[in-house]
Amino acid sequence: MELLLDESIPRQLATSFGEAFEVFTVAEMGWSGTANGALLRLAKEHDFEALITADRGIAHQQNPNTLPIKVVVMIAHRTRLQELQPMVAAVVELLQNQTSIGVYHVAV
Repeated sequence: MELLLDESIPRQLATSFGEAFEVFTVAEMGWSGTANGALLRLAKEHDFEALITADRGIAHQQNPNTLPIKVVVMIAHRTRLQELQPMVAAVVELLQNQTSIGVYHVAV
C-alpha cells in the first residue's frame, strides 16, 4: 500500500510504517507547496492509497463526498516525530481495516 506524507508530517516518520507500506513524502514527489485539492488529485493519479497529514483543516476544506483517496489526520499537540510516532500503529490499523474513502482522525 502506498502512502503519501504531507508536508506537515516529519519525513522521518516514513520508516515507522513497516514493510507493508511504501511511504513517500510530498517533497520527494516534487509536490511541495501544492494546495490540498490538487495534492489529493495528484496522489490519486499516482496510485496512493492515503494522504497522512497533521492539517486539521483539511476536513473542512475538502468535500468528503468527492475525496479521491483516504485522508488520515494525525492529531497531536505538536507535529514532532516523538509525538506522532506512537500513533502510527493506530494509523496502520485504520488503513488496513477501513475500506471507505473519507477523512479519518487519529489521536493519542
